[in-house]
Amino acid sequence: MSEPLKQADIDQEIAALSGGPGDHPARDYAPYRSTLLRHPKQPLVAVKDPEAAELSGPAFGVSDVTALDNDLTRQHLGEPLGERMTVRGRVLDRQGRPVRNQLVEIWQANASGRYLHQRDDHSAPLDPNFTGVGRCLTDDDGNYLFTTIKPGAYPWRNHVNAWRPAHIHFSLFGSAFTQRLVTQMYFPGDPLFPYDPIMQSVTDERARQRLVASYAHELSEPEFSLGYRWDIVLDGPAATWMEEGR
Repeated sequence: MSEPLKQADIDQEIAALSGGPGDHPARDYAPYRSTLLRHPKQPLVAVKDPEAAELSGPAFGVSDVTALDNDLTRQHLGEPLGERMTVRGRVLDRQGRPVRNQLVEIWQANASGRYLHQRDDHSAPLDPNFTGVGRCLTDDDGNYLFTTIKPGAYPWRNHVNAWRPAHIHFSLFGSAFTQRLVTQMYFPGDPLFPYDPIMQSVTDERARQRLVASYAHELSEPEFSLGYRWDIVLDGPAATWMEEGR
């Protein structure tokens, strides 16, 4: 039986693959072990009628998203535990133009690093007042806003003592379900960045930094929450890296 992988083993693999070209991360990035099983190995299947997918896909619009859907601290009878925060930003195209009426969804772990999911069984408490999901539509200037709790880091068993940095998952739907893009937002100064093979799979340092929000004191709400800004650029040389590529 082979020895379990340790952080030092993963660090060596990350170092060997660092500084690569600035294209999209490899789908079989070896330090992220589950990509070896998850990445596509067969030719793409052509969809004869792409518009048919919209007939069974989810619908959304101003009548479907309510004013409270973007406040993850007000979805239950009590208040969730943890550091309250507001995340604001704009969704832009490559020319810096706002993307209006864009459905933005988020999901995240709670303050202890636990997801409300039946397969998340690590020994951290669930918060009965925090589900960890929210959504909103961008306004005419491309702005979005979420009020939530800062998520905690959590173990994910990629190797011995593997921990994911605190992050929030973002989903953007474009104008149709088939245009959906998924990415992650991180927090500045996290000491786990160098040890995380998911973040390090983006081998271009400038692209990695575009995944990190900035603390914005002017966006903090007095006596209530700390403010972070994170703009999302959908395409072009300054694009935010997405899990599905571009």
